[in-house]
Amino acid sequence: MGREVNLLVNYPQSKRNVKERGASKTEADRKIAREFGEDFFDGDRKHGYGGFMYHPRFWENVIPTFQKFYGLTSNHSILDVGCGKGFMLYDFRRLIPEIKVKGVDVSTYAIENGMEPIQESLTVGDARQLNFEDNSFDCVISINTVHNLDKDECAKALQEIERVSKKHSFITVDAYRNDYEKEMMYHWNLTAKTILHVDEWKAFFKEIGYTGDYYWFIP
Repeated sequence: MGREVNLLVNYPQSKRNVKERGASKTEADRKIAREFGEDFFDGDRKHGYGGFMYHPRFWENVIPTFQKFYGLTSNHSILDVGCGKGFMLYDFRRLIPEIKVKGVDVSTYAIENGMEPIQESLTVGDARQLNFEDNSFDCVISINTVHNLDKDECAKALQEIERVSKKHSFITVDAYRNDYEKEMMYHWNLTAKTILHVDEWKAFFKEIGYTGDYYWFIP
């Protein structure tokens, strides 16, 4: 199995009140959010991001962490599974010129409204059935995406990430380490269908044959 490593250590942390967020969210809000359409990205905050716009402060300090950890250069290729509008891939290309990037997302809205400089590299796709050959990418990344699937489907997505990666992969998933974190996680959650204790995730990775690296989203 891969390494537990926080490659998002330099990503800005949210300052939102977790319990307040949980109290204000309804199952109707979660249903709308899980459509991953305009309402999720650029609609009311209760349905998602409340305006999903690029700002370099999010990924500019994260890309060098990935670059150093995996030894990435302009000769390598990256796939982002759950790429949204392509912000991370845009900064990969900006900070590592000529690196090859591809992004897939289930959201037609996100892809159609992707960042223009890399829009040709973004496509609508299903994490459970990636439309790429085996060993297509030097590094496959999926941030807070595969947990949006039911557990069996999550397994398929992780196996697909394993299949299309030549060597490296990194994912983050919703998780908890104790009862308090579990409570906060369920307050925070809007779209995830699979939320597990960190030890359960590790056992799951081993069971389904995911050998890539991983870390947790814990609000």
